[in-house]
Amino acid sequence: MDSSFSSIVPAPQDPILTVYFASRDDPSPVKLNLSGGSYRSEEGKPLVLQAVRRAEQQLANDMSRDKDYLPLDGLAEFNKLSAKLILGDESSAVKENRVVTIQCLSGTGSLRVGAEFLAKHNQERVIFVSNPTWGNHPNIFSLAGMSVEYYRYYDPKTRGLDFKGMLEDLGAAPSGAIVVLQACAHNPTGVDPTLKQWEQIRQVVRSKSLLPFFDNAYQGFASGDLESDAQAVRMFVNDGGECLIAQSFAKNMGLYGERIGALTIVCTSEDVARKVKSQLLLVVRPMYLSPPIHGASIVTTILKNSDMYNDWTVELKGMANRILSMRKQLNEALQARGTPGDWSHIIRQIGMFSFTGLNEKQVRFIAKEYHIYMNYDGRVSIAGLSSKTVSQLADAIHAAVTRMA
Repeated sequence: MDSSFSSIVPAPQDPILTVYFASRDDPSPVKLNLSGGSYRSEEGKPLVLQAVRRAEQQLANDMSRDKDYLPLDGLAEFNKLSAKLILGDESSAVKENRVVTIQCLSGTGSLRVGAEFLAKHNQERVIFVSNPTWGNHPNIFSLAGMSVEYYRYYDPKTRGLDFKGMLEDLGAAPSGAIVVLQACAHNPTGVDPTLKQWEQIRQVVRSKSLLPFFDNAYQGFASGDLESDAQAVRMFVNDGGECLIAQSFAKNMGLYGERIGALTIVCTSEDVARKVKSQLLLVVRPMYLSPPIHGASIVTTILKNSDMYNDWTVELKGMANRILSMRKQLNEALQARGTPGDWSHIIRQIGMFSFTGLNEKQVRFIAKEYHIYMNYDGRVSIAGLSSKTVSQLADAIHAAVTRMA
Protein backbone atom coordinates (compact mmCIF):
# COMPACT_ATOMS: atom_id res chain seq x y z
CA MET A 1 0.00 0.00 0.00
CA ASP A 2 1.29 3.46 -0.92
CA SER A 3 1.92 5.81 1.98
CA SER A 4 0.77 9.41 2.06
CA PHE A 5 3.97 10.11 3.96
CA SER A 6 6.54 8.24 1.86
CA SER A 7 8.13 11.48 0.63
CA ILE A 8 8.78 12.76 4.16
CA VAL A 9 12.46 13.10 4.99
CA PRO A 10 13.77 12.58 8.54
CA ALA A 11 13.85 15.71 10.66
CA PRO A 12 17.31 17.16 11.32
CA GLN A 13 18.78 15.98 14.59
CA ASP A 14 18.10 18.20 17.59
CA PRO A 15 21.42 18.48 19.48
CA ILE A 16 19.73 18.66 22.89
CA LEU A 17 17.56 15.62 22.21
CA THR A 18 20.57 13.77 20.80
CA VAL A 19 22.37 14.24 24.12
CA TYR A 20 19.26 13.22 26.06
CA PHE A 21 18.87 9.97 24.10
CA ALA A 22 22.59 9.18 24.40
CA SER A 23 22.33 9.54 28.17
CA ARG A 24 19.14 7.48 28.32
CA ASP A 25 20.71 4.63 26.39
CA ASP A 26 24.02 4.63 28.29
CA PRO A 27 24.06 1.50 30.52
CA SER A 28 26.75 2.91 32.84
CA PRO A 29 25.67 2.94 36.52
CA VAL A 30 27.56 6.21 37.07
CA LYS A 31 26.07 8.13 34.14
CA LEU A 32 25.03 11.70 34.85
CA ASN A 33 22.75 13.77 32.63
CA LEU A 34 23.39 17.49 33.06
CA SER A 35 21.84 18.55 29.76
CA GLY A 36 18.24 19.14 30.84
CA GLY A 37 16.50 22.05 32.48
CA SER A 38 15.05 20.26 35.50
CA TYR A 39 16.01 20.74 39.13
CA ARG A 40 17.21 17.69 41.01
CA SER A 41 17.44 17.11 44.75
CA GLU A 42 20.67 16.28 46.59
CA GLU A 43 19.69 12.65 45.97
CA GLY A 44 19.51 13.29 42.23
CA LYS A 45 15.71 12.93 42.10
CA PRO A 46 12.97 15.24 40.76
CA LEU A 47 11.67 17.35 43.63
CA VAL A 48 7.99 17.86 44.44
CA LEU A 49 7.69 20.84 46.78
CA GLN A 50 5.83 20.34 50.05
CA ALA A 51 3.74 23.43 49.27
CA VAL A 52 2.63 21.71 46.08
CA ARG A 53 1.79 18.51 47.97
CA ARG A 54 -0.32 20.49 50.45
CA ALA A 55 -2.12 22.36 47.66
CA GLU A 56 -2.90 19.13 45.81
CA GLN A 57 -4.21 17.52 48.99
CA GLN A 58 -6.47 20.50 49.62
CA LEU A 59 -7.77 20.35 46.05
CA ALA A 60 -8.35 16.59 46.28
CA ASN A 61 -10.37 17.02 49.48
CA ASP A 62 -12.65 19.65 47.90
CA MET A 63 -15.62 17.63 46.64
CA SER A 64 -17.17 20.73 45.06
CA ARG A 65 -14.46 20.87 42.38
CA ASP A 66 -15.18 19.59 38.89
CA LYS A 67 -13.27 19.00 35.66
CA ASP A 68 -15.24 21.25 33.34
CA TYR A 69 -13.56 23.31 30.63
CA LEU A 70 -11.87 26.52 31.65
CA PRO A 71 -12.62 29.66 29.59
CA LEU A 72 -10.29 30.41 26.68
CA ASP A 73 -8.20 32.73 28.86
CA GLY A 74 -7.93 30.19 31.67
CA LEU A 75 -8.58 30.37 35.40
CA ALA A 76 -9.37 34.01 36.22
CA GLU A 77 -7.91 33.93 39.74
CA PHE A 78 -4.71 32.34 38.44
CA ASN A 79 -4.33 35.13 35.87
CA LYS A 80 -4.82 37.83 38.48
CA LEU A 81 -2.34 36.30 40.92
CA SER A 82 0.25 35.57 38.22
CA ALA A 83 0.22 39.18 37.07
CA LYS A 84 0.55 40.35 40.66
CA LEU A 85 3.54 38.04 41.23
CA ILE A 86 5.58 39.46 38.36
CA LEU A 87 4.32 43.08 38.35
CA GLY A 88 4.07 43.62 42.12
CA ASP A 89 1.30 44.39 44.60
CA GLU A 90 1.29 48.10 43.83
CA SER A 91 1.63 48.02 40.06
CA SER A 92 0.03 51.10 38.52
CA ALA A 93 -0.50 49.19 35.26
CA VAL A 94 -2.70 46.67 37.10
CA LYS A 95 -4.57 49.38 39.00
CA GLU A 96 -5.26 51.21 35.73
CA ASN A 97 -6.56 48.02 34.07
CA ARG A 98 -3.88 48.20 31.39
CA VAL A 99 -2.79 44.59 31.88
CA VAL A 100 -4.04 41.53 30.01
CA THR A 101 -3.08 38.10 31.39
CA ILE A 102 -4.13 34.76 29.99
CA GLN A 103 -3.24 31.27 31.16
CA CYS A 104 -1.02 29.39 28.72
CA LEU A 105 0.86 26.10 28.41
CA SER A 106 3.89 26.98 30.54
CA GLY A 107 6.57 29.35 29.25
CA THR A 108 6.83 27.77 25.82
CA GLY A 109 3.09 28.08 25.21
CA SER A 110 3.10 31.66 26.47
CA LEU A 111 5.85 32.55 24.02
CA ARG A 112 4.01 30.74 21.21
CA VAL A 113 0.72 32.55 21.80
CA GLY A 114 2.59 35.85 22.07
CA ALA A 115 4.44 35.12 18.83
CA GLU A 116 1.20 34.41 16.95
CA PHE A 117 -0.36 37.59 18.32
CA LEU A 118 2.64 39.72 17.36
CA ALA A 119 2.87 38.19 13.88
CA LYS A 120 -0.70 39.31 13.23
CA HIS A 121 -0.74 42.66 15.01
CA ASN A 122 2.76 44.15 15.22
CA GLN A 123 3.76 46.19 12.20
CA GLU A 124 7.41 45.11 12.38
CA ARG A 125 7.88 41.34 12.03
CA VAL A 126 11.55 41.26 13.00
CA ILE A 127 12.32 39.85 16.43
CA PHE A 128 15.73 39.99 18.10
CA VAL A 129 16.97 37.27 20.48
CA SER A 130 20.27 37.10 22.35
CA ASN A 131 23.29 35.30 20.94
CA PRO A 132 23.19 32.67 22.30
CA THR A 133 19.64 32.06 23.45
CA TRP A 134 17.41 29.19 24.52
CA GLY A 135 17.33 26.76 21.60
CA ASN A 136 13.56 26.87 21.23
CA HIS A 137 13.27 30.67 20.88
CA PRO A 138 14.14 30.78 17.16
CA ASN A 139 11.80 27.84 16.44
CA ILE A 140 8.87 29.42 18.24
CA PHE A 141 9.13 32.77 16.51
CA SER A 142 10.07 31.45 13.08
CA LEU A 143 7.07 29.12 13.09
CA ALA A 144 4.84 32.12 13.73
CA GLY A 145 6.21 33.71 10.56
CA MET A 146 8.59 36.19 12.16
CA SER A 147 12.11 36.99 11.06
CA VAL A 148 14.58 36.11 13.82
CA GLU A 149 17.72 38.22 14.24
CA TYR A 150 20.36 38.16 16.98
CA TYR A 151 21.91 40.76 19.24
CA ARG A 152 25.30 40.25 20.86
CA TYR A 153 25.07 39.07 24.45
CA TYR A 154 27.76 36.63 25.59
CA ASP A 155 31.49 37.36 25.49
CA PRO A 156 33.39 34.04 25.30
CA LYS A 157 36.65 35.77 26.30
CA THR A 158 35.34 36.96 29.66
CA ARG A 159 32.54 34.37 29.87
CA GLY A 160 30.39 37.32 30.83
CA LEU A 161 28.14 39.91 29.21
CA ASP A 162 29.08 41.69 25.99
CA PHE A 163 27.23 44.77 27.16
CA LYS A 164 28.72 47.17 24.63
CA GLY A 165 27.84 44.84 21.75
CA MET A 166 24.34 44.32 23.10
CA LEU A 167 23.62 48.06 23.26
CA GLU A 168 25.10 48.63 19.80
CA ASP A 169 22.95 45.90 18.23
CA LEU A 170 19.75 47.02 19.94
CA GLY A 171 20.52 50.59 18.97
CA ALA A 172 20.83 49.51 15.33
CA ALA A 173 17.57 47.53 15.34
CA PRO A 174 14.71 48.89 13.20
CA SER A 175 12.14 50.97 15.04
CA GLY A 176 9.18 48.85 16.15
CA ALA A 177 11.12 45.59 16.18
CA ILE A 178 10.54 43.14 19.02
CA VAL A 179 13.35 42.22 21.39
CA VAL A 180 13.29 39.11 23.58
CA LEU A 181 14.86 39.76 26.97
CA GLN A 182 15.33 37.07 29.59
CA ALA A 183 14.20 38.53 32.91
CA CYS A 184 16.78 36.68 35.02
CA ALA A 185 18.98 33.55 35.05
CA HIS A 186 19.75 33.78 31.33
CA ASN A 187 19.52 30.47 29.48
CA PRO A 188 21.99 29.14 28.37
CA THR A 189 24.74 31.42 29.73
CA GLY A 190 23.76 32.15 33.34
CA VAL A 191 24.93 35.73 32.67
CA ASP A 192 22.57 38.56 33.71
CA PRO A 193 22.93 42.34 33.35
CA THR A 194 23.25 44.38 36.53
CA LEU A 195 20.38 46.69 37.49
CA LYS A 196 22.41 49.65 36.26
CA GLN A 197 22.91 47.90 32.92
CA TRP A 198 19.21 47.01 32.76
CA GLU A 199 18.39 50.71 33.05
CA GLN A 200 20.66 51.48 30.10
CA ILE A 201 19.05 48.64 28.14
CA ARG A 202 15.62 50.08 28.93
CA GLN A 203 16.67 53.50 27.69
CA VAL A 204 17.90 52.12 24.37
CA VAL A 205 14.81 49.92 23.91
CA ARG A 206 12.44 52.82 24.58
CA SER A 207 14.40 55.38 22.56
CA LYS A 208 14.32 53.04 19.55
CA SER A 209 10.62 52.23 20.10
CA LEU A 210 11.44 48.53 20.36
CA LEU A 211 8.83 46.23 21.89
CA PRO A 212 10.24 44.16 24.77
CA PHE A 213 9.08 40.56 25.17
CA PHE A 214 10.31 39.17 28.49
CA ASP A 215 10.86 35.46 28.94
CA ASN A 216 10.33 35.07 32.69
CA ALA A 217 11.06 31.39 33.27
CA TYR A 218 13.04 31.62 36.50
CA GLN A 219 11.50 34.20 38.85
CA GLY A 220 12.74 33.42 42.37
CA PHE A 221 14.92 30.63 41.02
CA ALA A 222 17.91 32.88 40.30
CA SER A 223 18.49 34.82 43.51
CA GLY A 224 16.00 32.95 45.68
CA ASP A 225 13.99 36.16 46.00
CA LEU A 226 10.83 36.70 43.94
CA GLU A 227 10.97 40.49 44.20
CA SER A 228 14.63 40.77 43.26
CA ASP A 229 14.21 38.56 40.18
CA ALA A 230 11.30 40.72 38.98
CA GLN A 231 13.17 44.03 39.06
CA ALA A 232 14.16 44.14 35.39
CA VAL A 233 10.59 43.52 34.21
CA ARG A 234 9.13 46.08 36.62
CA MET A 235 11.65 48.66 35.46
CA PHE A 236 10.10 48.51 31.97
CA VAL A 237 6.51 48.29 33.20
CA ASN A 238 6.91 51.27 35.51
CA ASP A 239 7.92 53.60 32.69
CA GLY A 240 4.41 53.35 31.27
CA GLY A 241 5.43 51.64 28.03
CA GLU A 242 4.21 48.41 26.51
CA CYS A 243 5.75 44.99 26.95
CA LEU A 244 4.94 41.28 26.85
CA ILE A 245 5.85 38.78 29.58
CA ALA A 246 5.89 35.00 29.20
CA GLN A 247 5.68 33.45 32.64
CA SER A 248 6.38 29.86 33.72
CA PHE A 249 5.81 27.99 36.98
CA ALA A 250 7.81 24.95 35.84
CA LYS A 251 11.00 25.84 37.66
CA ASN A 252 9.98 27.95 40.64
CA MET A 253 7.17 25.61 41.69
CA GLY A 254 8.61 22.44 40.17
CA LEU A 255 5.48 22.02 38.02
CA TYR A 256 7.34 20.88 34.90
CA GLY A 257 4.78 18.31 33.79
CA GLU A 258 1.73 20.44 34.59
CA ARG A 259 2.55 22.86 31.74
CA ILE A 260 1.36 25.94 33.58
CA GLY A 261 2.27 29.49 32.67
CA ALA A 262 0.82 32.84 31.65
CA LEU A 263 1.19 35.48 28.98
CA THR A 264 0.87 39.05 30.22
CA ILE A 265 0.68 42.06 27.91
CA VAL A 266 1.05 45.49 29.47
CA CYS A 267 -0.74 48.10 27.35
CA THR A 268 -0.87 51.89 27.30
CA SER A 269 -4.58 52.15 28.20
CA GLU A 270 -7.57 50.15 29.38
CA ASP A 271 -9.19 50.53 25.95
CA VAL A 272 -6.13 49.05 24.18
CA ALA A 273 -6.00 46.23 26.74
CA ARG A 274 -9.60 45.30 25.95
CA LYS A 275 -8.85 45.06 22.24
CA VAL A 276 -5.66 43.10 22.83
CA LYS A 277 -7.48 40.53 24.96
CA SER A 278 -10.14 40.00 22.32
CA GLN A 279 -7.47 39.24 19.73
CA LEU A 280 -5.49 36.97 22.08
CA LEU A 281 -8.58 34.81 22.51
CA LEU A 282 -8.78 34.46 18.73
CA VAL A 283 -5.22 33.09 18.78
CA VAL A 284 -6.00 30.62 21.57
CA ARG A 285 -9.29 29.25 20.23
CA PRO A 286 -7.94 27.34 17.18
CA MET A 287 -4.65 26.50 18.92
CA TYR A 288 -5.81 24.57 22.00
CA LEU A 289 -9.19 26.13 22.92
CA SER A 290 -9.00 25.69 26.70
CA PRO A 291 -5.95 25.38 28.97
CA PRO A 292 -5.60 22.61 31.60
CA ILE A 293 -7.11 23.17 35.03
CA HIS A 294 -4.93 21.21 37.47
CA GLY A 295 -1.67 23.16 37.33
CA ALA A 296 -3.52 26.47 37.41
CA SER A 297 -5.42 25.32 40.49
CA ILE A 298 -2.19 24.33 42.27
CA VAL A 299 -0.55 27.71 41.60
CA THR A 300 -3.69 29.61 42.59
CA THR A 301 -4.04 27.67 45.84
CA ILE A 302 -0.45 28.44 46.83
CA LEU A 303 -0.46 32.10 45.80
CA LYS A 304 -3.70 32.97 47.63
CA ASN A 305 -2.92 31.08 50.86
CA SER A 306 -0.43 33.05 52.97
CA ASP A 307 0.86 29.98 54.84
CA MET A 308 1.42 27.97 51.67
CA TYR A 309 2.90 31.02 49.96
CA ASN A 310 5.40 31.51 52.77
CA ASP A 311 6.30 27.81 52.77
CA TRP A 312 6.79 27.97 49.01
CA THR A 313 9.17 30.95 49.24
CA VAL A 314 11.25 29.10 51.84
CA GLU A 315 11.48 26.03 49.58
CA LEU A 316 12.25 28.23 46.59
CA LYS A 317 15.07 29.92 48.49
CA GLY A 318 16.34 26.47 49.45
CA MET A 319 16.51 25.39 45.79
CA ALA A 320 18.31 28.58 44.76
CA ASN A 321 20.77 28.25 47.65
CA ARG A 322 21.53 24.63 46.77
CA ILE A 323 22.36 25.68 43.20
CA LEU A 324 24.66 28.43 44.53
CA SER A 325 26.32 25.84 46.76
CA MET A 326 26.89 23.53 43.77
CA ARG A 327 28.53 26.40 41.89
CA LYS A 328 30.86 27.08 44.81
CA GLN A 329 31.72 23.40 45.27
CA LEU A 330 32.44 22.90 41.57
CA ASN A 331 34.68 25.97 41.39
CA GLU A 332 36.58 24.86 44.50
CA ALA A 333 36.95 21.31 43.15
CA LEU A 334 38.47 22.61 39.90
CA GLN A 335 40.83 24.86 41.83
CA ALA A 336 41.88 21.95 44.05
CA ARG A 337 42.75 19.91 40.96
CA GLY A 338 44.75 22.76 39.46
CA THR A 339 42.59 22.72 36.35
CA PRO A 340 44.09 25.15 33.81
CA GLY A 341 42.18 28.36 33.27
CA ASP A 342 40.03 30.71 35.30
CA TRP A 343 36.80 29.03 36.45
CA SER A 344 35.45 31.91 38.53
CA HIS A 345 32.70 32.45 35.93
CA ILE A 346 30.96 29.41 37.40
CA ILE A 347 30.24 31.37 40.59
CA ARG A 348 29.67 34.68 38.78
CA GLN A 349 26.94 33.20 36.61
CA ILE A 350 23.50 32.66 38.10
CA GLY A 351 20.52 30.36 37.83
CA MET A 352 20.10 26.81 36.64
CA PHE A 353 22.83 26.76 34.00
CA SER A 354 26.49 27.54 33.58
CA PHE A 355 28.19 28.20 30.26
CA THR A 356 31.39 26.33 31.10
CA GLY A 357 33.50 27.37 28.14
CA LEU A 358 34.07 23.74 27.18
CA ASN A 359 34.04 23.08 23.42
CA GLU A 360 32.15 20.31 21.62
CA LYS A 361 35.22 18.08 21.39
CA GLN A 362 35.71 18.28 25.15
CA VAL A 363 32.01 17.70 25.82
CA ARG A 364 32.02 14.56 23.66
CA PHE A 365 35.17 13.35 25.43
CA ILE A 366 33.48 13.78 28.82
CA ALA A 367 30.43 11.83 27.64
CA LYS A 368 32.53 8.98 26.25
CA GLU A 369 35.07 8.66 29.04
CA TYR A 370 33.10 9.81 32.09
CA HIS A 371 29.47 9.16 31.11
CA ILE A 372 28.52 12.76 31.91
CA TYR A 373 26.22 14.40 29.39
CA MET A 374 25.86 18.11 28.71
CA ASN A 375 24.94 20.25 25.71
CA TYR A 376 27.53 20.46 22.95
CA ASP A 377 27.87 24.22 23.49
CA GLY A 378 29.23 23.52 26.98
CA ARG A 379 26.06 24.43 28.87
CA VAL A 380 25.78 22.39 32.04
CA SER A 381 22.82 22.17 34.41
CA ILE A 382 24.19 23.12 37.82
CA ALA A 383 20.75 22.25 39.20
CA GLY A 384 21.37 18.62 38.26
CA LEU A 385 24.52 18.35 40.38
CA SER A 386 24.80 17.11 43.95
CA SER A 387 27.57 17.05 46.54
CA LYS A 388 28.14 13.43 45.54
CA THR A 389 28.59 14.17 41.83
CA VAL A 390 30.57 17.44 41.92
CA SER A 391 33.89 15.59 42.13
CA GLN A 392 32.84 13.35 39.23
CA LEU A 393 32.21 16.39 37.04
CA ALA A 394 35.37 18.17 38.23
CA ASP A 395 37.49 15.11 37.35
CA ALA A 396 35.90 15.00 33.91
CA ILE A 397 36.40 18.71 33.21
CA HIS A 398 40.00 18.55 34.41
CA ALA A 399 40.73 15.62 32.12
CA ALA A 400 39.01 17.25 29.15
CA VAL A 401 40.87 20.54 29.57
CA THR A 402 44.28 18.95 30.08
CA ARG A 403 43.96 16.24 27.45
CA MET A 404 41.69 17.81 24.80
CA ALA A 405 42.87 21.44 24.74
